[in-house]
Amino acid sequence: MGLIKNLNKWANAHTYLILDLIRILLGVVLFVKGIEFMTNYEEMERLAEPFEEVPGGMIFLHYLIPAHFVGGILIVVGLLTRWAAIAQIPIIFGAILTNFLGEMNTNNLMLSIIVLLATLFFIVYGSGKHSVDYYLKMQQ
Repeated sequence: MGLIKNLNKWANAHTYLILDLIRILLGVVLFVKGIEFMTNYEEMERLAEPFEEVPGGMIFLHYLIPAHFVGGILIVVGLLTRWAAIAQIPIIFGAILTNFLGEMNTNNLMLSIIVLLATLFFIVYGSGKHSVDYYLKMQQ
């Protein structure tokens, strides 16, 4: 718990509006990808092919869409940002792995790597001053 408090103090001392906008953009990208997966069943089926033989592959696919929806919204508003970002990590690793096991798509690979780096950054950084987390903390 002390580590999280120290990270929050550091993040609040070094908060910039651009980082909050990047956090919001990350949440929007995750939410939009969730919508894309839900509306494009054929693409989802094609992406799932490399995971058909993996134990728990279907569980992973059923976890993907709700995690993107809920995680994207939480990251946008800055509520439980670290937890929402941690929940995205297995999905993003799966997206990167899909490019190497299945058909290589460099655009999806680059997007996945950028989202992974941003997610890892916000796991360390937290939600920042312009977030629901910060507002709730100030109300205590």
